[in-house]
Amino acid sequence: MRELRELCPEVALMTLHRDLDALQREGAILKIRGGARVISHRSDPSFLNREMENVPAKKAIAAKSLSLVRGGMSLFLDAGTTSLFLLRAMPDIKLNILTTGANFAPDLQRLDNASITVCGGELNRSNMALSGQSTLDFLDRINIDLGFIGVSGYTDDSGFTCGKESEMLVKRLVIRKARTAVALMDSSKLSRIMPYTFAVLADFEYVVTDGHMPENFLNLARKGNTTVL
Repeated sequence: MRELRELCPEVALMTLHRDLDALQREGAILKIRGGARVISHRSDPSFLNREMENVPAKKAIAAKSLSLVRGGMSLFLDAGTTSLFLLRAMPDIKLNILTTGANFAPDLQRLDNASITVCGGELNRSNMALSGQSTLDFLDRINIDLGFIGVSGYTDDSGFTCGKESEMLVKRLVIRKARTAVALMDSSKLSRIMPYTFAVLADFEYVVTDGHMPENFLNLARKGNTTVL
């Protein structure tokens, strides 16, 4: 902030704060103690690259998420890599599993007792997610007990974000349809902003994490009646 005041000595401090607040709401910067830093909006990296990142955290999230699963449930698994780790840990019990993960089929094959549906749609070759109007039309006719939603980024101001508009629409629909909506998010997603907001904390009944969430996140979750596991 001192550098900004030196660059703009004619601008009042209150005006500088208001301008920074406006830029943060637009997702251009993130305010930090004493100033702000620029945020670059990136596209989602490839699925394979993301699958190899933060593996212990994803395994921990998968193990915690299993505590919510009961036999006979209808589950939705988002196309994210953390959902894939959850799928690999899933017990072979009677379930109805729906997913937009086009590359989940090899891991789904081992579940002999589950009814499995891979949603149709347009393929995002970067993250292997299926989305689009046909995906929305299909999911709108389905009842979902537990909806597991992957997260590309999160900030307190922008909420949960992802990199593609069509996938944002799928996530929003599943959150609305599911009896229980569950966000899967490791701490590396904190302070990262992608172009499209699909939810805020209060939209989820549960957020399953790797156990490294800051106190402000936990306080917001409590205010929104969201349980953090």
